[in-house]
Amino acid sequence: MIDVCSQERKPLLSIDEALDKIKATIQPIVEAETIALQNALGRVLVAPAYSVINSPPDRNAAMDGYAFLSADVKPGQSFSLECVGTSWAGHPYTGQLKAGQCIRIFTGAVLPPELDSVIMQEQVTVDGLATYFPEQTTVKQHVREVGEDIKRGGLLFDPPKKLSAIDLGFLASAGVTEVTVRRIVRVAIFSTGDELVELGQPLASGQIYDSNRHLLKGLLSDPGYSVTDLGVIADDPILLEASFIEAAKNHDVMITTGGASVGEADYINEILARCGEVNFWKLAIKPGKPLAFGKIGECYFFGLPGNPVAVVVTYHYLVKPALKQVSGALVSTPLFLNATCTSPLKKSKGRQEYQRGILTQDSNGEFFVASSGRQGSNILKSMCQANCYIVLPVDCQDVQAGDKVRVELIQGVELRFA
Repeated sequence: MIDVCSQERKPLLSIDEALDKIKATIQPIVEAETIALQNALGRVLVAPAYSVINSPPDRNAAMDGYAFLSADVKPGQSFSLECVGTSWAGHPYTGQLKAGQCIRIFTGAVLPPELDSVIMQEQVTVDGLATYFPEQTTVKQHVREVGEDIKRGGLLFDPPKKLSAIDLGFLASAGVTEVTVRRIVRVAIFSTGDELVELGQPLASGQIYDSNRHLLKGLLSDPGYSVTDLGVIADDPILLEASFIEAAKNHDVMITTGGASVGEADYINEILARCGEVNFWKLAIKPGKPLAFGKIGECYFFGLPGNPVAVVVTYHYLVKPALKQVSGALVSTPLFLNATCTSPLKKSKGRQEYQRGILTQDSNGEFFVASSGRQGSNILKSMCQANCYIVLPVDCQDVQAGDKVRVELIQGVELRFA
């Protein structure tokens, strides 16, 4: 069984070749801005970030317990010390300590300079001011030293670094109030097709609701992107060309859906060739073959297929890494796993396929995957039920139950347990 797409007069571009062409074409935006830390989630650093303080700034307790001096310990013997006060988080003990004395201390509270150890509160017995320590008391533990996490002036992050929520916490702990980042990537999206109708309007025969713009806006919900929804454009080559040229003037990336195939009303590729440049068109993948990539002026252009599953797949594997490159962020390779397929899969030679699957893991840590349902590129139900792609290479044919396959998790979904 041969994929009809393998009978093209010109060999189709592989996904790796397409990614190489995208990588060679795209240049990151250069404009930068300095912004407050609270606005920096998802933004890409362009300048190194350094610690303003030692973190932690004081020696402090890692546990609730009692702080003492190791010299007061009686090796191999239980002993008692006089508790003379308390150090609270944010309210240090300010008295002068003598030999034979200890203090109550709480997690994060400053350790007085005379003391060097903390014992957990569960390990001591208290009777009035007397605190009784066990025979096997360990010294110089449960103490956080000054600058243990990061020293003042220490490098926190080198660019390019896309800042996560954890990164913001680390920067804040080091006293950083603002960072220098690349400006936001400006993205324009619109759908094409006379059959598309806005939500809330009645459907006539042959019409469908436009789901792709809602889908794309969700996929593009990244703090580093500013998305302009340009609506639905009819299958009118003059209107489409004018819309392309206008959108390219003030956006870094343009993403369209529909009109990228070879039908009589599919104008995207020829318009792109006329008003810009076509880098490639048509890929050896399924779904997602009719994809156009190019440039109009300084704006990168992605003409995605019209079927919604093809939009998701091509976004994940081509548009997403391209946007990362535009933003200046590092582009990572998808994590993959090998799993035992538990359902037969139909596949013909000619294109690399991304079938939607449900990945599970048993109590022994073994991975298993099954088809999530019908694989048509118009069927979103099986896409919604999936948590992974089953990646079947170009030369692969039908998969039998029990065969090993490569799977790649869909970001933001959870692994299921058998």
